[in-house]
Amino acid sequence: MTEWWLWMYVAAMASGVVLFSRWRADPRGVPPSEYRVAIAVPLWSGSWYLVLALGGGRAEVAGHTLYWARYVDWAVTSPLLLVALMLTATHSLPGRRWGLAGALTGTNLVVFVCGLTAELAADATIRYTLFTMGVLAFLGLYGLIWGPLRTHAQRQPAGIAAVYTEAALLLSVLWVGYPLFWMIGPAGVGLVGSATTSLLYVLLSILTKVGWSILDLGRLRALSDRGHLTVV
Repeated sequence: MTEWWLWMYVAAMASGVVLFSRWRADPRGVPPSEYRVAIAVPLWSGSWYLVLALGGGRAEVAGHTLYWARYVDWAVTSPLLLVALMLTATHSLPGRRWGLAGALTGTNLVVFVCGLTAELAADATIRYTLFTMGVLAFLGLYGLIWGPLRTHAQRQPAGIAAVYTEAALLLSVLWVGYPLFWMIGPAGVGLVGSATTSLLYVLLSILTKVGWSILDLGRLRALSDRGHLTVV
């Protein structure tokens, strides 16, 4: 059953690549960079879940199965999703916000490292300490999304600012699932087994990596259709 869900994920990511490639051929005023990011996310993620579906990308550590291919996936796709969100937040603004981009990716790196090292830790105290540190960094990431990044978004026309708010809200809600599933899974308190955790991650990641981009790009394309989007 677990392998079936993994193959479903690979198919979903392939569908996302096809859809965003078709949209890129008819950009409707959305910059090419946004399509490149949207395509790269499911392409990278689907490749590593293909490794999982074929039986690789996992190892036994600390009394449970570590799906290390997921972390290779997250190491790239999480920053890319933040880049996509930042592109929406600054779409019609001149210049680049390299300092804010660095803060977002740096904070995300702390979340990633804490999650991985917590899962590798055999001692429960160390594991939950690292997990707590990751959650605190996670909250810091939300502070950046809803603080300075939202401030930039609000300087744009109302339509684009509204797209940012919707995209940031959806991403914020979806991302809560990752630490939650980690905690209830084998690496945490063990309320659910590896197969159930794998299914939960598959469903959540489809929504995050394809569903979220459909909302973000789809709303920007709709603004262009109504003449409210300008490429800068």
